[in-house]
Amino acid sequence: MTRDDAQKAAAVLAERALELPELAGARTVAAYVSVGSEPGTRALLDALHARGTRVLLPVLLADNDLDWAAYEGEGSLARVQHPGKIELLEPSGARLGPDAVVSADAVLLPGLAVDERGMRLGRGGGSYDRVLARLAGAGADPALVVLLYDTEVVATVPREAHDKPVHAVVTPSGVRRFH
Repeated sequence: MTRDDAQKAAAVLAERALELPELAGARTVAAYVSVGSEPGTRALLDALHARGTRVLLPVLLADNDLDWAAYEGEGSLARVQHPGKIELLEPSGARLGPDAVVSADAVLLPGLAVDERGMRLGRGGGSYDRVLARLAGAGADPALVVLLYDTEVVATVPREAHDKPVHAVVTPSGVRRFH
């Protein structure tokens, strides 16, 4: 995908995601800053922030767990090179703790793929498995949404006992919901 195509896809994804009732009515959304070839999230983050939604972004901890901080616009992001890991853009504001995610009305999850059952394939670091376990442990039930390209919605992905299906996947061609 060319850079121009990726930017166009990110704009369409943001538009489609913003139309979701789960995001339209959300006071707090836990999201992420896309990296590498992931569908772009910056347009969506900026649009949520501009409409007054509290956006929480992850801060990667040494043990691969996630802390959270509020997104205050593009200038609030800092490049962080994690030893032996990928470089990430992370919020530079006050850390809110790993449990801050339980206040989210919706959680945008990164993924490599989602299958026809709504099962998400992550990168294998376990960061978001911990987030999902933390949500379940707190009795929180936010909308779980993944942003992907159309080709990343596949027939099946590997599933482990702790895996939980997402509620929806947003792609440039539309939204698919799972029960």
